[in-house]
Amino acid sequence: MKQLFLILTLCISGLTAMANEPMGKISGLVLDNDLKEPIPYATISITDKEGNLVSGNTSAADGTFSIEKIPNGTYTFSVQFMGYKTFSKEIKVTKDQKTYNFGNIALEPDVAMLEGVTVVAERTTIEQRIDRKVINVGKDLTTTGASASEIMNNVPSVNVDQDGNIALRGNSNVRILIDGKPTNMDPAQLLKQIPSTSIKTIELITNPSAKYNPEGMSGIINIVLHKNAKDGFNGNLNTGVTIGENTRYNGSLDLNYRKGKLNFYGNFGTQFGDRENMGRINFTEDNYRQAFDILNSRESYLYKVGVDFYINEKNTFSFYTNQNHYNGGPQGALRIIYPNNPQSNLAQNLDSNYDNINSTYNFAYDRKFEKEGHKILFELDYNTFDEDENSIFNFEGDTEGFTDYRDHVKETRENFIANIDYENPLSENSKLEIGAEARLLDTDNDYTTNSSLFTPATYQYKRDIYSFYTTYGQNFEKWSYQIGARLENFSVDAIYNGEQVFTDDYFNIYPSGFLNYTPSETNSYQLSYSRRVDRPGFGQVSPIREISTPRLTVSGNPELDPQFTNSLEFNYTRKFTKKGSLTTGVFFRNINDEISQVFIEDPTEEGSLLLQFENFKDNNAYGLELGLNYKFTDWWSTNTNFELYSQQLKGVVGTDYLETDNTAWTFRSNHSFKATEKLTFQLFGFYRSKAKNLQMDMDPMYFINLGGRYSLLNGKATLSLNFNDVFNTQEFSFINGRPLPQTGRFKGETQNVYVGFSYRFGGGKNQALKRKQRDDNEADGGGMF
Repeated sequence: MKQLFLILTLCISGLTAMANEPMGKISGLVLDNDLKEPIPYATISITDKEGNLVSGNTSAADGTFSIEKIPNGTYTFSVQFMGYKTFSKEIKVTKDQKTYNFGNIALEPDVAMLEGVTVVAERTTIEQRIDRKVINVGKDLTTTGASASEIMNNVPSVNVDQDGNIALRGNSNVRILIDGKPTNMDPAQLLKQIPSTSIKTIELITNPSAKYNPEGMSGIINIVLHKNAKDGFNGNLNTGVTIGENTRYNGSLDLNYRKGKLNFYGNFGTQFGDRENMGRINFTEDNYRQAFDILNSRESYLYKVGVDFYINEKNTFSFYTNQNHYNGGPQGALRIIYPNNPQSNLAQNLDSNYDNINSTYNFAYDRKFEKEGHKILFELDYNTFDEDENSIFNFEGDTEGFTDYRDHVKETRENFIANIDYENPLSENSKLEIGAEARLLDTDNDYTTNSSLFTPATYQYKRDIYSFYTTYGQNFEKWSYQIGARLENFSVDAIYNGEQVFTDDYFNIYPSGFLNYTPSETNSYQLSYSRRVDRPGFGQVSPIREISTPRLTVSGNPELDPQFTNSLEFNYTRKFTKKGSLTTGVFFRNINDEISQVFIEDPTEEGSLLLQFENFKDNNAYGLELGLNYKFTDWWSTNTNFELYSQQLKGVVGTDYLETDNTAWTFRSNHSFKATEKLTFQLFGFYRSKAKNLQMDMDPMYFINLGGRYSLLNGKATLSLNFNDVFNTQEFSFINGRPLPQTGRFKGETQNVYVGFSYRFGGGKNQALKRKQRDDNEADGGGMF
């Protein structure tokens, strides 16, 4: 009867409207209040005084909405989306007031708000958007560790190995962005330097659109840091200590002052301390073993200062510089032990120091036009990297053929990026985006040594990329789509010891397409396709050798070609009212000219290995992902994920060409228990099944973390305590090594206690300029970078 009454009411309203004057119209744009990002598929409703539905719609993929043919009368206009507070306003449609344009409607997250400070949700949530999965980092996740690297294993689809290297969906060919910008240093090193408390969201863009640069076979991980750009003076202080075999410290201070048309900000962050790593490899056929005992020292400082100048509501200039200084490296012993022939034992003592500075200078101009969403952004980004690597190698025991020596590597990089992005909403339901970019990279590497076994060398690698992209999207009531293409011209020159050893110049097109179907607020389906490229990194193409142990030589291949990937993905999201959501996804990747590492026996030295890179035939990869974000009760919630990956493996091991299949799965579950309004406990468990690559079969890995968090000083401060790797089980081990039969295990300093303190102060509501729309949703002023 209620449904019949509603239908009759709508029919009567429609007949009445047809008999009256032209009907009313309501439009606007729904945004996330914190991220200033569009919220797609928000529910728009218009109800009468009795609460009966008169009309309604959902916001488009870009957050815009429009409702027409509204009869004269007094109504309640509402905007709702799960996880946000409802926006409501009374409106009157009359002959004199037929049109309402609400402009930007900023929905506030439905979490406890701290007055005038950076808002951090209590609980981590996961959101599936049109082209990415967004992990909104809560306090339960930042309690896990001191750095970004230490919390990444808690993120669905992401794995971190014993060296801090990141893999997405079981593949290490992933592009790491910080606030939407590529880094000019090793991502594994950089993530160890970012305090976890500085992270706002982690975006997993597994099938990026043509608007994004196409690097990264498995996609993009974009780490978005907290921003502070509010009226008056405000800031955020974070500090922590990690206690284990060694003690490590971290801290960060963000300051901001906004007055009138100017916004000034400055940031400082530091981490320092030592970490132990050990490794054991047993060569079963030749009956000897290798042992690694390394102490890694680290001292890093990060600075950022910037200013935003708001000329008026339509024009904004912005500039910042970021300086990242790092000093540290490994010290320890690399030993070869022969149980039955101890006189042949060999020990190499290593003392390496890496001293580098990574500098970024960024300028941006943002111009908005009269029409909502019509804008243009111009940006220049200049980045330099300067590093001195000094290493001392001493030998003990029978050193025939080995003498003490010193290495020095001087590496400099310059990276210049200029881009322009233009957005134009052609209508209420369609949007056109156009952009162009130039990326110029120049890397110089100078290797000197006093060893008679090795030869000094110089290596220069120059790469220029010019690209143009366009995307077009439309939104209907329940359907939306976006298509696009990126055109790129890529050229590279490699010069070794003054001679050109490699050159290439090619043009490529990278198409993308997205199709969304949202039959209701609680269900959404997405099908997407993109073409990606994985260009060889500097270490993969540099012919300058790198010694890892006395029996292993690592070098690059200057003639290595890029590998291309065609990626197809399907995702489904089911939302549970006020309880959470379930996400499922499957993907397929076809890889052309796959890049693989090649282990071969060194023909010049028996028992030694060479590690290089080669291109191989086409390959395929498959995957299934399940994620549950659910609040069981007012005091218990969980983020639980299961991932299954399968891939064909091809490559050369020794003198044999091998093909095999690898299927592995990962299960991780993060639980938060709210004891009181101020006290919360956390339990995190991780399990990764056995897996294999061409060089070895890897054993399963598992660990458990425990944590607690207490809020004090009227909610402005937080004290965190975490016990990581409770049972000391987090290690990497393998069997069936190839080409030489071997087993091994590597163990880091994973069992430790972390104590952290955070304090927020200041107030205000305004936000800084947004940058780099292509690679970020919130690359604005403030934050660590």
